[in-house]
Order: sequence, then C-alpha cells, then structure tokens
Amino acid sequence: MEATKASSSSSSSSSSSVIACAAKLKKASLLWLEGFREACCLHRVFLLCLRSRKLLIRTGQCFLLNGLIFLGSLVLNNSALLAVFYNFIPSYVFISYSSFMYSDIAECGFAAAERSAAPTTADPLKQKETLTLRYPGRVGRPAGLGGVMIGIGEQVYSILLLTVFFIEIFATGFVPYLGKALNFLLLSWIYAYYCFEYKWNQSAIDLDKRLNFFESNWAFFAGFGSPCVLPVLFFSPLVTYGIMAILFPLFVLTATDSEAETVLSSQRKKWGDAELGRLPIFYAADTLSLRILSLFPLEPQQQLKDGNKAQ
Repeated sequence: MEATKASSSSSSSSSSSVIACAAKLKKASLLWLEGFREACCLHRVFLLCLRSRKLLIRTGQCFLLNGLIFLGSLVLNNSALLAVFYNFIPSYVFISYSSFMYSDIAECGFAAAERSAAPTTADPLKQKETLTLRYPGRVGRPAGLGGVMIGIGEQVYSILLLTVFFIEIFATGFVPYLGKALNFLLLSWIYAYYCFEYKWNQSAIDLDKRLNFFESNWAFFAGFGSPCVLPVLFFSPLVTYGIMAILFPLFVLTATDSEAETVLSSQRKKWGDAELGRLPIFYAADTLSLRILSLFPLEPQQQLKDGNKAQ
C-alpha cells in the first residue's frame, strides 16, 4: 500500500514538472516570436527617416559604406587571399569599424522617436524614471567627475565583456553536432544586445541594469537578434559579414523605436507576472573579465592616495 502511494506521488510530481517545463517552453516560444516580430518592424526605419533628414543622410551613407564598398570589393576582388583575410576577422570588427556612424544613426533615430512620441513619454525625466523602475539595480551614477569615471569604467568593462563573449561564440563553432545551433543562438543574443545598447546609451541606463534586463528577457532578445543573423545559415562567412553590416543599422533603428518594454510588460500581465527567470548568458564572460581585471593591482593607487592624505 505504501509502495503504491509512493509510486503515485512520484508519478504525479514528475507529471507536474513536465507540465511546468512545457508551460515555460511555451512562454519562451511566445517571447521569441514577439522578439522576432519586433525586429521585423522595419517600417519604423522608414517613418524615422521621414521625420529626420539627417537620419536619412546618415543611413544612406552607412549603406554606401557597408554595401558598395564591402560587397562591391567582394564582387570585384573575389580572390582566395581576400576570402582568407576576412574569414579570420571576427564579426564584431565589421560593427566596430563603423561604430561612430552607428552611434550617430542611433542618436538621430532616438531624437526622431522622441519628437513623435506623446509629451509625457517624450520627457527624458519621465523616461528615465520608468526605465529605472524596469531595470532594477544600483542607484544612479553620482554627478561630477565621479560619475564620469564610473561611465568610463563601465565602457571599458563592457568592451572587455563583449570581447570575451565573442571568443565564446568563436569557440562554439568547434563544438560537434550542436556547434552551429549554439553559434546561431549566441550571435542572435549579441547582435540584439548591440542593437539595444545604442538606445540604452541614449537613455543613460547603467551597465548592470542592462545586463539584468537582457538576461531576464533572454527569449525575447534571442528572437530579436535572429533576423540579423539569418545570413549565417545560407552564406559563406565573407558574404555573411557584408550582409549583416548592411542590415545592422536597420535593426539599430528598429530597436531605438522599439516598444520592447511594453511588449514584455503585457506578456507578464497575461501570465500573472510569472517570468521565465534570469538566464546567466554573460556568466562565463563576466567571470573571465573580472579575472582579467584582477590582474591589474589597485594597491599602488591606494598607497598613493594614503600618501597624499598623510601629507
């Protein structure tokens, strides 16, 4: 009798865990589809360009630079040496070399989106207050030189963190069987993060709040980054990098005018505030980055400060 009860309780617990996993999988799939749909709203790029002539010019220049120069040189100089050269350059180089232009495009798009918004939502103070509530974390940066130094430190750490993450992406290419799928997933996340990073920079969101929000909504951002990374599945790395460089500013503008926070909030209301949970996407990169930064001792600086105080 007791054995029967034990077996029935174990079967009921296993069935409940299966139901819970199925429910989480359904939520993750819905959020992935929402992110994919949000990324495909490219009509927002057209509307933003209509509102800002400067944005239209900058976007056209970016297309000229990435499209005609890169893909044109690929067609005209399709040599083995060129292919080998670009195959060994990580994909983030093609974002980094024109990052200034992307930043300018995002700034113009952010300004155009604010002008088109309602007065209450366009107010930067209101936006920052809302974002602070949505991105729980530490208190905002202090004013003055301290805040500037914190901002510089965050930028340095962010560059190091994403560089280590790109090394992880490169390493997944050597994983048998699952390497292609892992590579696609990690690339989707990193491109989604890059797209939204420009918007978060304009909104002055702290790095820890960005990472918390991103990892807490990992399924949505996996879907958002997928359209930009789709060429990986169909083209060679050389052609893929060129296509992704052309598409990237479009997705930056889509993210700038995105209603991701509203979409995620509405989904949480449907599920009764039951979230999927935070997925530590950047855990390995964060741990390794902290290890690297720990190699730079702070004792000499502290001794210098103590010496100045003693004088």
